[in-house]
Amino acid sequence: MTLLRDQDLAHAFDRAAGTYDRLVAMNPGYHADLRRSARRLRLPDGGAGLRLLDLGCGTGASTAALLRAAPHAEITAVDASAGMLERAAAKRWPQHVSFVHASAEELAQRAGGEGTYDAVFAAYLLRNVTDPDGVLASVHSLLRTGGRLAVHEYSLSGLAPHRAVWTALCRGVIIPAGTLTGDRDLYHHLWRSVLAFDTAPQLATRLVRAGWGGVRIVPMPGWSTGVVHTFLARRSAARADGVVA
Repeated sequence: MTLLRDQDLAHAFDRAAGTYDRLVAMNPGYHADLRRSARRLRLPDGGAGLRLLDLGCGTGASTAALLRAAPHAEITAVDASAGMLERAAAKRWPQHVSFVHASAEELAQRAGGEGTYDAVFAAYLLRNVTDPDGVLASVHSLLRTGGRLAVHEYSLSGLAPHRAVWTALCRGVIIPAGTLTGDRDLYHHLWRSVLAFDTAPQLATRLVRAGWGGVRIVPMPGWSTGVVHTFLARRSAARADGVVA
């Protein structure tokens, strides 16, 4: 199963940036699910006084979800695709939202040191990085002790019906739509990368192994059940304490 990686994947996202928002709008649950995951961070006081990181912001859908959950927080949105980031930055944002062109792997060297952020939101990211364990370690170091992480990801339950739903959706809707926009390779990558990536229990175990505490798996409602999950965790001073499904 051949997947796009690193610069090839970033270039594929660059090419798809102009049509990406229209394509994801075909999924009626896409934005609602992002908002649900952002709310699950349970940030106090609308995020007042907090510094938040939106890692892998794409064209800004996850940034908008995070801003809605924490309208008073300082938000830094980061993406490796210059094309996607340009589309995101061109939208209207309050002054406390900023955008940075960098890969997740580069961020630890550019973000200002350990304990920089109070929370991190990473949507549809880990599946697309070469070293997810390294990224999780870097993000862990960027959070203050007690800081919160929400990973929003296509991570299948491991059950055959959910795998079948994902393949049917990709073959019937996502790949044909991507083919019409000239981005067939990117959406083939999406289909294959989800099948090749961790199941939800495996991703939760990966988080625990990386030192995260309070790891929880929370499913999405509707058609996304068993396909999209929120993974919640925190940077703990103590040893990671297992997974709560």
